Amino acid sequence: MKCPFCETPDTKVIDSRPTEEGQAIRRRRECVKCGKRFTTYEKVEEMLFMVVKSDGRRESFDRNKILNGIIRACEKRPVSLDQMEAVVNDIERGLNNMMEKEISSKFIGEVVMDHLKELDEVAYVRFASVYRQFKDVNTFVAEIEKLLGSPLEKEPEKAK
Repeated sequence: MKCPFCETPDTKVIDSRPTEEGQAIRRRRECVKCGKRFTTYEKVEEMLFMVVKSDGRRESFDRNKILNGIIRACEKRPVSLDQMEAVVNDIERGLNNMMEKEISSKFIGEVVMDHLKELDEVAYVRFASVYRQFKDVNTFVAEIEKLLGSPLEKEPEKAK
C-alpha cells in the first residue's frame, strides 16, 4: 500500500481488526520511510449493477444518492448518521444479494421507503412526498392514513 504522505510503496500493517458491522477490515499502517501512520479499509468488492431510471436511462448504482436522500428526509429528526448509514448498508446489501444486473429506480425507492417507515415515520412521509411527487394535500393525507392504518378524522367545528 502506497503511503499517502510520501508515496513510498513500502508500508507495514500495525493493527488489523473488523469494523463493527463485520463488513470490512480496518488496518492501521505505518510507512517504513517517513514513519507516519494511516488507516485503510478492506472490503469485498460488490457486484456492480445498473439503475434503470423511469425514462429508460441507465446509470451505475450510487449509494451516496440514497444516503443523501435519507439525510434530507431525516433532517431535524432524532436519527443519527450511524443509523442512516446502517440503513443504506442494509439496502445496498439487499440489492446486491438480488444478483440482478439492472434494478429499476422505482423498486429502489420503494425499498428506501420501507426502511424509512421502520426508522422514522416523519422521514418516511417526507421522502414519500418527494419520491411519489405528491400533487396536493389530499395525496399527502392519503399517505398518512395508509401509515396510520385508518382514515384521519376531521376535528369537529367549535361552536361559536
